[in-house]
Amino acid sequence: MKYLFIAQGEGRGHLTQAIAMYSLLTNGGHEVVETLVGKNRQAELPAFFYEKMQPCPVSTFESPHFLFSSRSKKSLFWRSIAHSLLKLPAYLKSIAFINRRIAASNADAVINFYEILTGLTYALCRPQKPCVCVAHQYLFLHSGFAFPKKSRLKIAALLLFTRLTAVNARRLLALSFREMPREGKIYVTPPLLRSEALRQTARSEGYILGYLLHAGLAEEVAAWHRQHPDIPLHFFWGKKGAPAELREDENLVFHQLDDAAFLGYMARCRAYAATGGFESICEAMYLQKPVLMVPMHIEQECNAFDAVSAGAGVASPVFDLTTLVAYLPTYRPNPDFAAWVSRTSRLVAEALAFSAQ
Repeated sequence: MKYLFIAQGEGRGHLTQAIAMYSLLTNGGHEVVETLVGKNRQAELPAFFYEKMQPCPVSTFESPHFLFSSRSKKSLFWRSIAHSLLKLPAYLKSIAFINRRIAASNADAVINFYEILTGLTYALCRPQKPCVCVAHQYLFLHSGFAFPKKSRLKIAALLLFTRLTAVNARRLLALSFREMPREGKIYVTPPLLRSEALRQTARSEGYILGYLLHAGLAEEVAAWHRQHPDIPLHFFWGKKGAPAELREDENLVFHQLDDAAFLGYMARCRAYAATGGFESICEAMYLQKPVLMVPMHIEQECNAFDAVSAGAGVASPVFDLTTLVAYLPTYRPNPDFAAWVSRTSRLVAEALAFSAQ
């Protein structure tokens, strides 16, 4: 089988899922002919993505993204929607680009990693190649998923967005912290963890590791560090123009996002703090690291709520690492998670088996 990948490029989660799927498929004798990534015009894809996807060609297109408040660091939900409407002409050009690339490729099927313009391409242009969608967010469409007590309007908008990413999709692979039954075209599978994460040997060197989706959150981390200067912190970010390593002092270091370095730090950390992205939470769970989740928008609030119920750690509205430190003595690793992850290859292969019918 030959596949064309299309991925949402915001954050690192969908990109690392694409890398893991690329490895799984190519190791199984399949081919990925091209990867298309949606991003905002100012953003740059991390270098590790191009490296890990070689020799598959990677192209980008302009796509909707969240806007963040410079003051609260939270996402501006309704302003993000308004901004996307204003950018509609640019996104229509992206839809035309996606449709051309699908038609020109010799792929047998498309795999979409939660990029909404893929769903809109299938709604408006109706490409002939079948599409399979992959993301944790498709679990939101499963009747067994429990939502946090948040704005019903925001949850309804999230569900609408999720459905729009998967218009006319043949199957939905809902990545999950736990096993759940198949429901219609929703196939619940384990998370897509890269082989590099699975090969790590976990130990603790006493520091707290973090990942900042929004570089402005560094202010909260630095403020906490001034109150607790003896606790070593290593945080990864994607701040444009920042050096590979920005050392504030001996116990606070900001690292430019580097895939291999991040996983190494994850394996050796005492605990992990992030904004609620599914993929890195799964990496931490697999390595038995307690997690502090600080959601930036409704999607991450749902992720965090689900992760807390799966035993990953605790959630907080701010990057107050005191919450994480206080939680450490009570943390107990999820005893079933590693066994669930070990079934990934088989269950993903079963979910993709429609191509052989």
